[in-house]
Amino acid sequence: MSVDFSSLAQQFTEFYYNQFDSDRTQLGNLYREQSMLTFETTQLQGAKDIVEKLVSLPFQKVAHRITTLDAQPASPNGDVLVMITGDLLIDEEQNPQRFSQVFHLMPEGSSYYVYNDIFRLNYSA
Repeated sequence: MSVDFSSLAQQFTEFYYNQFDSDRTQLGNLYREQSMLTFETTQLQGAKDIVEKLVSLPFQKVAHRITTLDAQPASPNGDVLVMITGDLLIDEEQNPQRFSQVFHLMPEGSSYYVYNDIFRLNYSA
């Protein structure tokens, strides 16, 4: 299966963060029951638990600003690995928090879903 992994990663990233920033409750359709999220040190499996975690985050407003986006094919089956770094603007905070996030996207029919999602805030040493 040949896929334009760079375009896929760009489209997915724009969609994901636009949806996250506007209405996190609607992210469930991007995950499946076998999907796993590692958020900082917490691991969750399944779309329901993942969305519950994302919705429970302690802020009302958030804006993701992407700094870097890298993508690679993850296997001959068409799955794609996506790594993002960027800044988070949370609520009325003026100082952004830096973050890194990795997605492993798996093909499903004519679309993709998030098989793995790893999120970390990046703190200065």
